[in-house]
Amino acid sequence: MNYIKKLSHFILPYKRYGILNIICNIFYALFGTLAMLSLMPMINVLFGESEKVCIKPVYETSESLKAYLEDSLNYFITSTTENEGSQQALLYMIAMIITLFLLKNIFNYLALFFITYLRNGVLKDMRDVVYDKVLNLPISYYSEKRKGDIIARISADVNEVKNSMLAILELIVKEPLTIFFAIVAMFTISIKLTIFVFLFIPISGFIISKIGKSLKRKSDRVQKEQGVFLSTLEETLSGLKAIKVFNGQDRFNKNFKSSTQRFYEFSNTLMNRQNLASPTSEFLGIVTIAVLLWYGGSMVLIDKTLSGGAFITYMALAYQILTPAKAISKASYKVKSGNAAADRILEIIETKSPLEDITNAISKENFDKVIKLENVSFKYDEDYVLKNFYMTVPKGKTVALVGQSGSGKSTIANLVARFYDTNEGAVTIDGEDIRTFTKHSLRNLIGLVSQDSILFNNSIKNNLQLGKEDATDDEIIEALKIANAWEFVKDLPEGIDTNVGDSGNKLSGGQKQRISIARAVLKNPPIMILDEATSALDTESERLVQVALENMMKNRTSIVIAHRLSTIQNADEIIVMQKGEIVEQGKHQELLDKKGVYSNLVTMQSFQ
Repeated sequence: MNYIKKLSHFILPYKRYGILNIICNIFYALFGTLAMLSLMPMINVLFGESEKVCIKPVYETSESLKAYLEDSLNYFITSTTENEGSQQALLYMIAMIITLFLLKNIFNYLALFFITYLRNGVLKDMRDVVYDKVLNLPISYYSEKRKGDIIARISADVNEVKNSMLAILELIVKEPLTIFFAIVAMFTISIKLTIFVFLFIPISGFIISKIGKSLKRKSDRVQKEQGVFLSTLEETLSGLKAIKVFNGQDRFNKNFKSSTQRFYEFSNTLMNRQNLASPTSEFLGIVTIAVLLWYGGSMVLIDKTLSGGAFITYMALAYQILTPAKAISKASYKVKSGNAAADRILEIIETKSPLEDITNAISKENFDKVIKLENVSFKYDEDYVLKNFYMTVPKGKTVALVGQSGSGKSTIANLVARFYDTNEGAVTIDGEDIRTFTKHSLRNLIGLVSQDSILFNNSIKNNLQLGKEDATDDEIIEALKIANAWEFVKDLPEGIDTNVGDSGNKLSGGQKQRISIARAVLKNPPIMILDEATSALDTESERLVQVALENMMKNRTSIVIAHRLSTIQNADEIIVMQKGEIVEQGKHQELLDKKGVYSNLVTMQSFQ
């Protein structure tokens, strides 16, 4: 029930399928038991043990219902045998058995039909929710998590939950109902024999529960290890060039094989524990049947308190309990592994983002005056990377940030775009703390071109439309022209519909960067952040990209994190940073004349 409770909000939209499944399972269990009971009159007809009833019985009270049904059946058999012969009576019994088994299987199919929609619906919704959470959790969350583990949770773990969804419904509805109806029927045949059988059931249940006790923990180990080798695979694909050039294949191969070996061992332990369920429950069931044969046989042969037909039917009903009992033991293991998977999925879903919009957050539509960082201090871990930092960026101006690696330049871009929140102080736009804005409206005001050109395995057109979904082809071409990208895009085989490959690997570094700039141009935001946008380019590509950047920055507020002199010499203000603090600021020539830190950086051409 704890499992159902965890997943209740995923199940509720599909509850009608669950209800229909339960109704069909009730009929499945009922007709299954009736089909077994129908064997008794057929056997009695075969061996001439039917009690002859020549007078049509009359229903009197509910207490006499059992006697009324038995007498009615015996009256039908007696009258049919006398009028049409015993072979015809047997034919009718066979037709009844076939009909009952047909109904049983029809309802079994319908139960599976309806549960399919519930299981796959829960699977779809759970994946959608996890993916939505993946998109909305802060970037800091993924610095602590393996990507492969996240992939494992959204694929393998969600699938495990789907598989166990059928198991849980079998565990609480289908199989228990089958057992319940069978036991009721067994009591109607012989109370004494049924009580005797039930002395053995608690022993069987205790043994089976001992086998499955540690299953959830073992299942959790398997799922975690799957996340580890998927992470290794993801890192391998991302860094294949580096692995090859540094001859790291053996090292990565060793790590991957070590993980798959642990997965192999954990999986073997888990599967062997699961596989033990079926033979154990079957053996215990056969022991129960053997005891039944001994005790029930003496009732038929010695005490003469049970007819042969009744005993054979009773044995069939007892065996009918065996199959669902096995299914329940298997299902209980599936539920345990599903429970472990559900825990891992819910860990992501229930993670609270520290960057959630506040209640009554403002939708900021326009940027009118100034961006400020006011006494901002920030740390990723223990040490502060910004300390009491103050910066003003008036509308329409370009402010450049320079300094050695680790001085805190990119952190400022992260704070303005609210990928992180400040530890102290505030980032404000037009005098209002950006934490009071909705993240969606804040980021609508901002364009970002980073050192790593982030392109997706899609067409150039679709990559650009990330910035403006409803952009026309003409608008896309205009943005490409401003970004100095149209000169090569127009010569591609399919123009703007050309696929750029995984991470844009069909394009050169300079081409990818210009596509990224075109995307920012198309979005046309009032605030532009350039995070070392030319640092990874060769001289020719840098010249083309620099022209594109200058085109884009006209009449726009820009924060430029600079690597090379050419990017920032025309900035309205240059801020020189060192260990999270401002050491110099002014225009390019003013700072050169000071012969200080900035002058040394220019001389060394070591802008980071």
